[in-house]
Amino acid sequence: MDRDKIKKLLKDFKKGKISETQFLEKLKCLPYIDLGFSKIDTHRAIRFGFPEVIYGEGKSFLHLKSIITEIRKHNLNLIITRINEEMAKKIKREFPNILYFKEAKILTFTKEKEKKNGYVCVITGGTADIPIAEESAITLEILGIKVKRIYDAGVAGLHRLIDKIEILNKAKCLIVVAGMEGALPSVVGGITGKPTIAVPTSIGYGANLSGFAPLLTMLNSCSPNVVVVNINNGFGAAFFSYISFFFNK
Repeated sequence: MDRDKIKKLLKDFKKGKISETQFLEKLKCLPYIDLGFSKIDTHRAIRFGFPEVIYGEGKSFLHLKSIITEIRKHNLNLIITRINEEMAKKIKREFPNILYFKEAKILTFTKEKEKKNGYVCVITGGTADIPIAEESAITLEILGIKVKRIYDAGVAGLHRLIDKIEILNKAKCLIVVAGMEGALPSVVGGITGKPTIAVPTSIGYGANLSGFAPLLTMLNSCSPNVVVVNINNGFGAAFFSYISFFFNK
């Protein structure tokens, strides 16, 4: 944290040069830790109520170790996504208290206490979509949001979804994860009217085009309550549903 900048802000606030709102807004964007190869956003929790999130895939063990060490100096939690089991084992040897969720490929130190204001329902078209769905579900659970899962309930057998309609209708938000042609979010959005976040996956045969086909289907949804994140972006879906909770308490 740059103390000189904060001192200047405090002086400007005391002198009436900036309002309390302006002071808080500026404070939100000031501090980060510069490691040279990485800039750690220590005040993300102030802006979003959300810890620092590191995309782990492609990062070296030494870089990840340095990032985790620095964040823990400030007693902050973190989420590291897209971590394979081999890398997770290396990190766990250095940080024995870290938690690894294998299917979601997520590392974190702790889960927040579960909030009492409803739940998010995470739905998949097929079993092969579960790893992406778990990235959403585990991220939300780390942040204290209750999750209900309905897996393998795609359009090839909608009776597997229809008998769960009460669970869908009571959810505050729905995350629908599907590959193949990607029709499931439109169906779910149409029968519930709930805010629905569609996650296209790269699961499917050749014409699925590694997720591009379901992405286009979801973007062209005729259900107006459906929004779409990028291919395989379970974390992005979780983040969006979480900040809906955070900013609408």
